[in-house]
Amino acid sequence: MPTVRQISVFLENKSGRLLDVTRRLSEAGVNVRALCVADTSEFGVVRLIVDDPHKAHEALKEQGFTVKETIVIAVEVEDRPGGLSEVLKPLVEQEMNIEYLYCFVEKSGDKAVVIIRVEEAEQAVGALKVAGFRCIPAEELYSM
Repeated sequence: MPTVRQISVFLENKSGRLLDVTRRLSEAGVNVRALCVADTSEFGVVRLIVDDPHKAHEALKEQGFTVKETIVIAVEVEDRPGGLSEVLKPLVEQEMNIEYLYCFVEKSGDKAVVIIRVEEAEQAVGALKVAGFRCIPAEELYSM
């Protein structure tokens, strides 16, 4: 199944913590492909798509960070108005709850990639494929 491993890092909400994470990944030779930060007044969650999830997980864990791996779906969409709503439609039609999502643009600039977290990943991949969307396999996404 074309799913992707995402790294989530839980941080106390204080100055310099995101720098600590990115510096540690850099030292480990891990390239960040996409990143999303969500925060509250006390803590934050950094969600990362990286080229080597296992190496990232180990490098961050060694430094005392709280790290979790999550399965997400990477879907290729047209980078134009309406592209995101079109990819959401088949998931809503299947009554799936989207926990969160974030996007980035491919190097070519004509396609965007939407990272989607749903509980029913296999069902979501099926619904997206039936609707004509391409779910990007991990190996391809990590090397984009």
